[in-house]
Amino acid sequence: METVLTIVFLAVAAVWVCVKLGYELQMFQQNSYRNERYFKWLAKNYASIDRVVELAALVAIAIIWFTGINKWWLLLPSLMQLLLTIKTLTRKSKVKLKFTSRAKRLYFTSLAIIVIGVVANVIYTGMMGGLLTTASNGVLTCIILPIANIILKPVERRINNWYINDAKRILKEHPGLIIVGITGSYGKTSTKHFLETILSQKYNVLMTPGSFNTTMGVVRTIREYLKPTHEVFICEMGAKQIGDIKEICDLVHPKYGILTSVAEQHLDTFKNIENVRKTKFELIDSLPQDGCAFLNADYEIIRNTNHGKPAEYYSTTDKTANYYVDMQQLAYSQDGTDFSVITSGGETLQMRTPLLGDYNISNILACVACAFKLGLTKDQISFGIHKLRPVEHRMEIKRNGAGVVIIDDAFNSNPKGAKMALETLAGFPGQRFVITPGIIELGDKQYFYNEQLGEQIADSVDFAILVGAKQTAPIYDGLIKKSFPTDKIYIAQNLNDAATWAFARTNPGDVVLFENDLPDLF
Repeated sequence: METVLTIVFLAVAAVWVCVKLGYELQMFQQNSYRNERYFKWLAKNYASIDRVVELAALVAIAIIWFTGINKWWLLLPSLMQLLLTIKTLTRKSKVKLKFTSRAKRLYFTSLAIIVIGVVANVIYTGMMGGLLTTASNGVLTCIILPIANIILKPVERRINNWYINDAKRILKEHPGLIIVGITGSYGKTSTKHFLETILSQKYNVLMTPGSFNTTMGVVRTIREYLKPTHEVFICEMGAKQIGDIKEICDLVHPKYGILTSVAEQHLDTFKNIENVRKTKFELIDSLPQDGCAFLNADYEIIRNTNHGKPAEYYSTTDKTANYYVDMQQLAYSQDGTDFSVITSGGETLQMRTPLLGDYNISNILACVACAFKLGLTKDQISFGIHKLRPVEHRMEIKRNGAGVVIIDDAFNSNPKGAKMALETLAGFPGQRFVITPGIIELGDKQYFYNEQLGEQIADSVDFAILVGAKQTAPIYDGLIKKSFPTDKIYIAQNLNDAATWAFARTNPGDVVLFENDLPDLF
């Protein structure tokens, strides 16, 4: 009977290990399959209640094994593991695990390591030893997964190289393809979408979809989406460390490059602004002498960088730029924005877009410069700008059934973008609410920028809803610094709690801004 009982408890523990491994893999995937990033996340998030319960179950099994007391006591740790399994399986995730080929290789390699250890222990110490080993592996999945990642590194490198070489082969079969690279600390995704809409008035255009802005994302785009009929390929290039953009450029060899911004973002990996600048300029450095760079002169660090490549500058502040917008003449309305683009030749182009926000105008300006270089007419460009629509979760304006205006700026907030979003919010009538968990990946400057965000919120809204007490403490400090009423600040446990609190207090015509929405690992 005891043997049967042990086998049942062993099965429960095995199911828990499989589920726990899936959870750790989900977090590992969100950390880009990089051991060092995963361990940083683990160090910040290890002390959770779930891990304490899991460890307690392991200790209980060890006590039962070493003391030899009645095996029915295993019901207690087994029940703990069962509850953890149910909780993990029913947990709501913003970013679900994508069980890609790489994820499968990692999962089953980790599982193989675990099974080998368990089987060996069952052979040498019996069922109870196997149960203890299985429970130990539940605790150690966070170590086993990175070990499996190291084991698989040569395999992954070989697979990636095959895909990269295949993408290069496909590009060689498109010798006339015009390739435009886009990068920047922020603004690149919106600019990519805007440029695709505008250039489509003349060309058959392919752009990297979604957030396919890594080397392998670009490779996948080329292999799965590029057709012989495409004339232009717009390639968004993201980076979190030096060399990331060069790697993409070595693959696609862009002729044109747009640099939207250089600012303090992803400082956890870049460490300082100079490393950000060097990495973003890897795109410009890769351009041929018969190509052209389109650079945002609103950033002094961009304007003052010597790069030696043909370039045109665009700006919303510098009237000496090749293309600039007179922001004083900008006219916002409920239907969008009217603005004028002035070229270095003195020509004025009247434009209208349904989009709102100063930074949207800056991104459109980059597209205008590129479109002229690629031979589009004024009418084609103007028509393309008129067709622009907000990119999902980037200053996307909606109305709910109760007549409340919702500004969805939930994707990848940054200090400058958040400031502009709040300035836009401040211009709306009615009560103004902001829901935010703050800004992340700013390294040593995270407190500074989030406190500054709190001060900006105090100047722009009537109610501030902060998601996560620990995460948003600097924002709270900034609000208090500006004497914002504490009865109009709410610290929410999660996004649902925040939305429930806000919408319980809204009336028709009020405005709610969602500024940033962090993934599960934060």
